[in-house]
Amino acid sequence: MIRSLRFKLIAASMFSLAVVLLVILGGVNLMSYQKVVTDADAILTVLGANDGTFPKVQQGGLTTGEEPPAGPMGEKRLGGGRGMSPETPYESRYFSVLLDGEGQVIQTDTVQIAAIDGEDAAAYAQKIWGAGKSRGFLGDYRFLTLTEGENSRIIFLDCSRSLSGFRTTLLASVALALVGLTAVFLLLLVLSKRIVRPVAESYEKQKRFITDAGHELKTPLTIISADTDLAEMECGENQWLEDIRRQAQRLTGLTNDLIYLSRMEEEQPELQCIEFPISDVVEEMAQSFAAPAKSQNMDFTVQIQPMLAYTGDEKAVRQLVSILLDNALKYAPAGGSISVSLERQGRNLLLTVCNTTAEPVDRERLEHLFDRFYRGDQSRNTQTGGYGLGLSIARSIVAAHKGRIRAESPDGNSLLIQATLG
Repeated sequence: MIRSLRFKLIAASMFSLAVVLLVILGGVNLMSYQKVVTDADAILTVLGANDGTFPKVQQGGLTTGEEPPAGPMGEKRLGGGRGMSPETPYESRYFSVLLDGEGQVIQTDTVQIAAIDGEDAAAYAQKIWGAGKSRGFLGDYRFLTLTEGENSRIIFLDCSRSLSGFRTTLLASVALALVGLTAVFLLLLVLSKRIVRPVAESYEKQKRFITDAGHELKTPLTIISADTDLAEMECGENQWLEDIRRQAQRLTGLTNDLIYLSRMEEEQPELQCIEFPISDVVEEMAQSFAAPAKSQNMDFTVQIQPMLAYTGDEKAVRQLVSILLDNALKYAPAGGSISVSLERQGRNLLLTVCNTTAEPVDRERLEHLFDRFYRGDQSRNTQTGGYGLGLSIARSIVAAHKGRIRAESPDGNSLLIQATLG
């Protein structure tokens, strides 16, 4: 339990940190990428407004195109007030292709780029034309499709440097995040021991108290039972002595269950693991419950795959089957039905016990069935017997055998418990 609590603490901490890092670094990189796209689109807008070229800026003004608007300090700005540097035309690498209405190349302009020739430019443009996209990325090139009468002009802007910087930032942030997660994981491995230490000490004291109290209670219970037998021999049978004997037996059973549950929930319960014919064991245990079921007019069905062997603690498995069948017998109404099955499922064995119920099953309470002292009958009617420990012991037995156990209600009027033994 303590080890599981520690692992859950580490897992929750690592998951929370991973989510926080994902949000922060994802947001930063997303904004960085958006900045690359926004800057590229601003340049493409200027190029599109000037037939695929930048307006030429001379010392005395422009020789072509419109006068760029001046900034607050009188500097020349390009692109509708986006504040691009006057050096942008000299830093940008771009090319454009003019296509007719059928997608045939009319003209290519590759003067401002060295990596692309006219043939490559035409191939890029026809690929975009075939895809029917107006804006986007083709490799490291951001493109924009414009309509010029019956023709179309596709302008490509080389964003390799910007994208390279973005990728470098992305890889660096991922690497730093992994380093940070590893460092936090190592710290949690060390610090989690101290964090759960008070809980571990409290849990150990609880188990020690249960075990010690159980052993201390055994002696007076044994004496009470012995004295009851002696009193019955002298005074004869009567209702009071029978009540004393019955309650002493209930206390003895409760004490034994608490001690057994405490031992099964230890970090490494001692199991006597041997290979045994589990089909025969389940069949034998089921037959011992057949008579009580038939006495209440119940339909008792047994379906066991023959010749199945299992390596585990035979005594614990017998107790597991007994607990599940006893639970079904207690809560199935007279005239109801009980079924038990055992089959191989892959590498595991699947033990299933299903019974009808007198009242509709509250599905919200199914997850609590395996809690200590929890009973489906909230009135805790003593006529059904038990103390709410049976299914807790069943869960501990299954967990000790590296398996899983679950409860469900397929139709709302029956309870199905499945134990998967690994």
